[in-house]
Amino acid sequence: MLIKPLTAAHWPQVQTIYEQGIATGHATFQTQAPTWEDWDRDHLAHSRLLALAAAETAGAGLVAGWAALSAVSGRCVYGGVAEVSVYVAPALAGRGVGRQLLAALVAESEANGIWTLQAGIFPENEASLRLHTGLGFREVGRRERIGQLHGIWRSTVLLERRSTIVGH
Repeated sequence: MLIKPLTAAHWPQVQTIYEQGIATGHATFQTQAPTWEDWDRDHLAHSRLLALAAAETAGAGLVAGWAALSAVSGRCVYGGVAEVSVYVAPALAGRGVGRQLLAALVAESEANGIWTLQAGIFPENEASLRLHTGLGFREVGRRERIGQLHGIWRSTVLLERRSTIVGH
């Protein structure tokens, strides 16, 4: 995998992967992918990454996954806290794409002054929970029936990772 900055030029492939995640019903409360303009506005300008499939794999050069951060609050005291999004193309799931993306996102976030990363994950998304805990995230709580998806109340597991570099 080659990890690169995510730009508007990648949006069509990024959007497709996002839509595939939405279709699982276990990745997000979103029911449709946003436009590039909305996605761009809602995510931090830094720490936007994508993984490109390596030359030796079928589909070399295609976007295999993406990761980005969004602010958790507009209040300045939370300026170093961001929410993680990581999505992997279903055809490449289980090949370490998510792990490489999340590890690179952690490093990029710290280089940009982020001291806490958080993720809200549906409990049914066991692969995502394993990915995050494997990279130093810890469960800090559960948000029972926090929102509805297609008329069904859903809960999330709240995870966080505190930097050992930033904010000490």
